Amino acid sequence: MSELERAAELIDGAGALLVCAGAGMGVDSGLPDFRGDEGFWKAYPPYERLGISFVELADPRHFAEDPELAWGFYGHRLALYRATVPHAGFRLLLSWGARKPGGTRAFTSNVDGQFQKAGYPHVAEAHGSIHHLQCLDRCTTDIWRADEVEVPIDENTMRALKPLPSCPHCGGLARPNILMFGDYEWLDHRSQAQLDELTAWRRAHRDLVVVELGAGQAVPTVRRYAELASAATGSLIRINPREPQVRHGRGVSLASNGLETLEALDALLTQGRTTSA
Repeated sequence: MSELERAAELIDGAGALLVCAGAGMGVDSGLPDFRGDEGFWKAYPPYERLGISFVELADPRHFAEDPELAWGFYGHRLALYRATVPHAGFRLLLSWGARKPGGTRAFTSNVDGQFQKAGYPHVAEAHGSIHHLQCLDRCTTDIWRADEVEVPIDENTMRALKPLPSCPHCGGLARPNILMFGDYEWLDHRSQAQLDELTAWRRAHRDLVVVELGAGQAVPTVRRYAELASAATGSLIRINPREPQVRHGRGVSLASNGLETLEALDALLTQGRTTSA
């Protein structure tokens, strides 16, 4: 039996499906994964000219020290994610979970809101969401949606133009409700509530299978959660073209791209349902 067939067999026999996704999940939708400085600069050439890396930009201090720089980057990403259509793999995973008694949940380090856009009702966003804002000065612990926020950008300099997003309570600067590097001011209660719901669901469904996609080892949040969630059963399917390795006996390793692998699995699952009928 091939690894792909083993994965299809696990999914077919699952009582519930947990999807764990890192930045690579969005690549098939046309989103950059910011893998290394070269990948980041390919997506954002102006920052290469300035010699600024992703890690340097994703630092919350810029909102206080140079808010036009900070909102230039995050405002551009907000517009990009709003315009992006989730690839067909999101729908395939959701359709598999819809046939399970326990349904589907998603855990992601992505802040792009693509799972919600694809119709997932339950998503745990470990690093927050770019579609939600908080007060930079934390005059309140409120977290609010950014639906009405538009951030015009000078595409040559990648700097935001005023007026910048503001707090509805104090009128001061707002920032995305995202966990950045070295970030001690992030309000985490929205994400924590999502994680608490996911933990309760996991405990109620011991027969779940975990499908992990596009999660690297540089920031291993998603990989660690997927391994934790599947530790008792070894029912982990890791789809990753660069870092697919799993611990011996702890799951299935598929060294291939996300969407093409999901389509191949769906073909096997469809064939199995047809044969059964």
